[in-house]
Amino acid sequence: MNHLLRELGNWIDVRVGYSETLLPMLRHPIPRAADGPMGWWYVFGSASLTFLLIQILTGIGLSLVYVPAANEAYESLVYLDYEHPFGWFLRALHYYAGSGMVVMLLAHMTQVFLHGAYKYPRELTWMVGVVLLLCTLGMFFSGQILRWDPDAYWGLAVAGSMAGRVPVIGPWVVHALLGSEIIGAAALSRFFALHVFVIPGALLTFLVLHLWLVLRCGISAPPAADRPVDPATYEAEYHEELRQGVPFLGDAMLRDLFFSAAAVIVVVAIAAVVGPKGPTGPPDPTLGGANPRPEWPFLWLFALLALSPPAAETFIMLVFPVVVIGILFLVPVVSNRGHRAPSRRPVAVLAVIVIYTTLGALTYLGVTAPWSPEMRAWTSAAIPTDVVERSSPLELQGSLVFQYKNCRNCHALEGVGGRRGPDLTTVGTRLTRDQLIDQVSNGTPGGGNMPAYGKQMSPAEMTVLADFLVSLRPSGQPPAKVWSSSPTTRP
Repeated sequence: MNHLLRELGNWIDVRVGYSETLLPMLRHPIPRAADGPMGWWYVFGSASLTFLLIQILTGIGLSLVYVPAANEAYESLVYLDYEHPFGWFLRALHYYAGSGMVVMLLAHMTQVFLHGAYKYPRELTWMVGVVLLLCTLGMFFSGQILRWDPDAYWGLAVAGSMAGRVPVIGPWVVHALLGSEIIGAAALSRFFALHVFVIPGALLTFLVLHLWLVLRCGISAPPAADRPVDPATYEAEYHEELRQGVPFLGDAMLRDLFFSAAAVIVVVAIAAVVGPKGPTGPPDPTLGGANPRPEWPFLWLFALLALSPPAAETFIMLVFPVVVIGILFLVPVVSNRGHRAPSRRPVAVLAVIVIYTTLGALTYLGVTAPWSPEMRAWTSAAIPTDVVERSSPLELQGSLVFQYKNCRNCHALEGVGGRRGPDLTTVGTRLTRDQLIDQVSNGTPGGGNMPAYGKQMSPAEMTVLADFLVSLRPSGQPPAKVWSSSPTTRP
């Protein structure tokens, strides 16, 4: 048997040439110090790659059953969870492997930052790593949309609102994401393409570049307090270290395999015990008590938005993420030489402590902070009597639609109700009947967080609701004639 396997290997090698290409890569030398106890700091990158492979394999399996259609996506996930053999486990493994990949990437980048491994000549390696982190987060967000439940629906509404605030090109960006004026089948189809084709393609492309840069520039030796990085002498010093180095194909590779296997076992156990994430219900924006949350990597940003004053929202949505990403890219540009040892870089160590403490606190607040005050105002507070005391029978029917379609989750009347959207006490003075119908039917993906309700209401319900909304104006004041251009006045 050994002879046959050896002959088969030789036959493949002659035609593929793996002994001339793959084996030299695996045998590339690493500093001897990186092969000792300090080598455990270098295992997070390999674990991230392992989780990516699991993501690809489980994603292929899920794509054979999942239907990226607005009227079938939810049902296909329910089928996977409850009817398809081991479908629930496949979904759970896909989700928690993605979570593990984010954790390992953050651990890997933290280790690289603390050890100063981003310094000369590995600046570009760090920058490509930042792109890989962004691609991974993009996979996480687009994956949440594919669950097509209330969290996905409202999350997409918020994403549309954020994109709509981009100066000049905001409406174009919103239409590019959603594919239409409302959140529906076109949006789901586009996010399916992003999650399955576009983002994975970019991720694999930059991963190949990242691995090539690692081979080209080598693995950095563990930092020493008495050995700062000097670009003028680093190349000669590093090559001297490699003369006494050891091949990666040895203890270093075994260490990576052991840690990756242990990480996979943990993820498999979590997937088997906890089960898949969602879907929580059909994507109906009229469901009571809707209180969507983003995935855990974005909870810190959710907390900032939930707890900050409205005037700061645009800055947090558009400017703050760009600043954070820009800082990450500039780290190796600003500091590409000097000491690498954490003991000689107290500012870097303090920065890591402060950043993770802040992210942890904000993530906790993101779990507990309300998306909007008085989330259940529609169930506990009746429509004020003076609002409907002069209403016609049709307007009274419209007030019932307003109440029981959960409009008060987001909109207040006379200051009582939710505050996701504006107070509608005098909306009849701002929007005409036709404009109100268009607003409720199509939502405001480019200018607010309101999704489209056209498919959740019958024509009769839409008619009486419009009658009620038009009646919401001070006594004696005529209804609106012109639609205000201010987005803050739109329901």
